[in-house]
Amino acid sequence: MDVLIPAIEKDLSTLGAVVDGVRAQVKHSIGRILIVAPRKPRLLAFCRRKGCTFVDENTVLPLTKKGVVYRSQTWERSGWLFQQLLKLGGDRICTADYFLVIDADTVLIAPHRFRKDGKTVFYTRNWSQPEYFRTYRRLMGHPRPARVSFVTHYMLFERAALARMKREIEARHGLPWYRAVLKSMDRTRPFAFSEFETYGNYMYRTDRSGMILRPARNRSLNTSPEALSPERRKALAKRCRSLSFHKRKDYSRKKE
Repeated sequence: MDVLIPAIEKDLSTLGAVVDGVRAQVKHSIGRILIVAPRKPRLLAFCRRKGCTFVDENTVLPLTKKGVVYRSQTWERSGWLFQQLLKLGGDRICTADYFLVIDADTVLIAPHRFRKDGKTVFYTRNWSQPEYFRTYRRLMGHPRPARVSFVTHYMLFERAALARMKREIEARHGLPWYRAVLKSMDRTRPFAFSEFETYGNYMYRTDRSGMILRPARNRSLNTSPEALSPERRKALAKRCRSLSFHKRKDYSRKKE
C-alpha cells in the first residue's frame, strides 16, 4: 500500500514521528510515502531526509487552497478543508490498489493491520460532529448508515472504491465531486465536512460485509512526540493505538 500525508510547514514538529510510526507499526508492505504539501524548502528537505515522495499540493486537484474559502470572523478553516479534499484526490496520485491516509499530527504507537481475510479494517470512535452527517445526507442523498464515527485521523482507502464514490457524487449533483462537497456544506459552521465520515459511511452502505470495525483508542496530548519518554510511550501503547498532537488554536483567525 501507499501512504498519503497532507502537510504544511507547521507540521514538521510532528511529521517525522508520523512517518516513523507508520514504518514501525503498519504491518503491511509499504510502497511510497507521499507528502502532499506546499513547495517549501523545509518540506522538500524533509522528504529527501526521510525517503518520502514530495507531491506539490497544487498539482493534485483542479483547484488550489486559494479556491477554498471556509472562514468566519473568528475562525479560519480553509486549509483544513483543502487538506480533506487532497486526501480524496489520493486515487489520482497513489498507484497502489490501497493507500493509507494519516494526519500529519497523529502517530501510530501500536501494531496496525488494515487488511485481514480480504476485508478492510476501519478504526472507529463513538462521537462526531452532527454537521458532518447533515452534509453527508445532502451530498449522498441518504442518512449516514453507520452508528459509529470514522474520524480517527487515519484510514485505508481503496482507490477503485474512492473513484466510484466520487463518480456517484458527480452523477447526483452534475458537478465535479469537490464542487459538490463545497455546495453541500453549510460554510457558516466550523465543522461542516469530514472526508473520513463520508468515505467510511459510503463503504458501510455499499460494502458492509467487506469491513471490520475496531475501536481506535486514539488519545490527544497537549505536548510533542519528542517530549514523551520511552517509558511513557510504552505505557500509553498498552491502552492506545495512536496519539494525536493537535494544535487546535491554529484554527483561530488572526486579527488584522
